[in-house]
Order: sequence, then C-alpha cells, then structure tokens
Amino acid sequence: MLESVNDSHLFRLQVISVNGIFFDGKCKAVILPCVDGEAAFMAHHEEVFTAIYDGEIKIQKEDGSWIEAVVSLGSAQYANNRCTIIVDTCELPEEIDARRASEALELAKEHMRQQQSIRELRMSQAAMARALTRLKFSTSNKINLD
Repeated sequence: MLESVNDSHLFRLQVISVNGIFFDGKCKAVILPCVDGEAAFMAHHEEVFTAIYDGEIKIQKEDGSWIEAVVSLGSAQYANNRCTIIVDTCELPEEIDARRASEALELAKEHMRQQQSIRELRMSQAAMARALTRLKFSTSNKINLD
C-alpha cells in the first residue's frame, strides 16, 4: 500500500511499557531522553537503535498536538519509517503519585548513605534518578527536592 501525499510527513510509532501499549499510531515527531541529551525522530529518519534514559518523551500527533509523558529506561529502534520504543514505565504527568515518588526518593537517598557494593550503589543511583524524574514532571510539584 502506498503512502498518500498527506501521510508523507508521518511515521508509525509504538510506545510499549510493562503496563501495556502507551501509544500506537501515526505521528509527526517523537523526542526522547538519551544519554547525551534529547534525540528527535521525524518521518523517513535513518535507521537507528538507541538507549533511552529516565526523562520526558514528547510525541507530536497527526493533528499537531503534543503528548508529554515520563519514561524510564528502555530502547528505541527506527527503521522503515517505523519507530518502536520499549521502556520499563511510561506515565502521563497527572498519573504520577508524587507522594510515592517522594518516598522512593527518600529511600534511595538512605541507600546511598549506606556502605554498599558497586552493584547496590548503581541500583540506588538508578532508583534516585527515577524518583527525581517522576517528581520533576508530576503535576503536583509542591515537594521540596532538597
């Protein structure tokens, strides 16, 4: 099936998390959090496979409106005008439980203060990064991060 002229600026995007499919459809652009900043993909991008880090994902839908969500670690593959993103979690800002994220941050801080193996230290750092990201993008930003 050939793309219509109107669809030439669109590509197929799937965002999949442990909780299910977050987005499945055509879009104009997607912006992802990567190790060295943000990566943006539009229609007919070159083939790429990249790691995704804790942060904000932005999806520009067909109508030009944007969806913004918080994602955790994962990966993205772009090939044949299709982008597949697989992440541990993907949440809209209004879905984030700020109290729970704050508790997770305090727990991660406590683990960081304890003497740990390198593996445990890395896990504590990852937990802290997840909690900080969730708090940063939650709609109830009334929590002091100090």
